[in-house]
Amino acid sequence: METSTHPGDELELSIDLRLAPGESAATRAAGIAREQTVELDLALVPEPVRAAAAGRVVAVAETGPHRAHARLAFPAAAAGAELPQLLNLLFGNISMQRGVRLTAVRWPEALLAAFPGPACGVDGLRARCGVTVRRPLLLATLKPLGLGASELAQLAGRLARGGIDLVKDDHSLADQPWAPFAERVARCQEAVAAANRHGRSCLYVPNLTGPIDRLGERVEMLTSLGVRAALIAPLLVGLDTVRSLAARSGLALLAHPSLSGALLGATHGFAPALLWGELFRLAGADGVIYPHAGNRFRFTRRECLDVAAALRRPLGAFAPAFPVLGGGMDAARIRRLRRLYGPDTIFLAGASLLGHPAPEEGAAALRHEIEREPSPPGRLSGSR
Repeated sequence: METSTHPGDELELSIDLRLAPGESAATRAAGIAREQTVELDLALVPEPVRAAAAGRVVAVAETGPHRAHARLAFPAAAAGAELPQLLNLLFGNISMQRGVRLTAVRWPEALLAAFPGPACGVDGLRARCGVTVRRPLLLATLKPLGLGASELAQLAGRLARGGIDLVKDDHSLADQPWAPFAERVARCQEAVAAANRHGRSCLYVPNLTGPIDRLGERVEMLTSLGVRAALIAPLLVGLDTVRSLAARSGLALLAHPSLSGALLGATHGFAPALLWGELFRLAGADGVIYPHAGNRFRFTRRECLDVAAALRRPLGAFAPAFPVLGGGMDAARIRRLRRLYGPDTIFLAGASLLGHPAPEEGAAALRHEIEREPSPPGRLSGSR
């Protein structure tokens, strides 16, 4: 999927359509253009309003039996320079239809300028980890749900001492009685800080996803403890919450893809590169976690490469963000994938570390693998 910016005042959407028997592709495309903007038959819309606010069909072509591809243009002013309305413009009402899949957007430069994008990006997050060479980073997860705060902290300390660059909460760790948020964060941050006082440079990444009316106090707590990064699930708290955190919290943000599957249908929703690679980055994610091909989530290698390309290629003035690859990451798999994805990548190791009889030794082995040789450039053009 290729995405570009342009200096004009319209968003141009590329959409794959599934058509009912006998349905006209041109009629379907024109209906979507109306639905997402003026939401009226154009005969009922005054001409000046139609010219200023109505969506239009740029091109439409049938691509197979009951299939078509359309390019639609919407006025950028209809987004109001607000992220909730931008999402509404892209996929609001048509999300309740079927057979509408957004594959790409050409973004007006002026609209992109209204959003912060990543506060740290690839270079800033690498610097926060204390890594001075251009190599992939290692991320490990604290789990399972049900461990106590002291047990999670002990595990965090072992992983940090073994050389992991970032240790994050599992996305299911919230404020449960087994490991309450305040106690867990304080204990884990201290355990990682203790490892750092003995020669390591690791970031603890607590799960900040939670009730909106408590995010402010939780951010203040993280800041007071010296925490410099957080995990956030954009589709659980809302993309605009991520935007606000990126602009104001001072935290590097790793985005978790929880709930994304509902929007990533094969025939309806968003292409993964558009949702994870562009919209999450536009909202302010410094890195986006997603499952790599070949595991229980069944994304293709092409889709995974396209996400990585979208996170790192030029998009307005945004800093590039890290693809964070999860799903069965052990030393052998990291060795193969680093040659494909290159140095500006984070590898998320889960069971390969937690199932190791000595997590600290397992972490050290992964760190040795990452530092064993420079990563050749990956092939991430996104071209097919």
